[in-house]
Amino acid sequence: MRAGRVPFDTILRESDIVSLHCPLTEETRGLIGASDLALMKSTALLINCARGGIVDDHALASALANGEIGGAGLDVLGEEPPRNGNPLLDLTACNLVVTPHTAWVSESALATFSEQLIQNLECFVSGRPQNELTKRLSEGSGSSSPTKMTAHE
Repeated sequence: MRAGRVPFDTILRESDIVSLHCPLTEETRGLIGASDLALMKSTALLINCARGGIVDDHALASALANGEIGGAGLDVLGEEPPRNGNPLLDLTACNLVVTPHTAWVSESALATFSEQLIQNLECFVSGRPQNELTKRLSEGSGSSSPTKMTAHE
């Protein structure tokens, strides 16, 4: 562990709120399971706006149902959309909020998104495209400079 870092167990044991914002990788898959939830305060909140698979849905459902943690807010589930059921969606307790992977959607985010979309379209129509995607030429072509990527590529 790098100097100045707090051990993960200590974070879980001492935090009032644990908020997850990390990619789903082999290292983060199952990061929060039953043993991790058992370390948390009975009043603690778990927030997952990262990716499904980071939190064990079955373990979290059990912890919430048994009062092991205070509550959870989730913007993701282990399987999206939840085709085969999910124990979290069967809970009737008021200590769980689940959003359909739309936590980013707010009035200001939608307004910004709309403004950027309109500006991008206006620039494209006027012959001044912006925010273009680029790609590197394949190996062996003798050049590594970026090239424009068109919609049909």
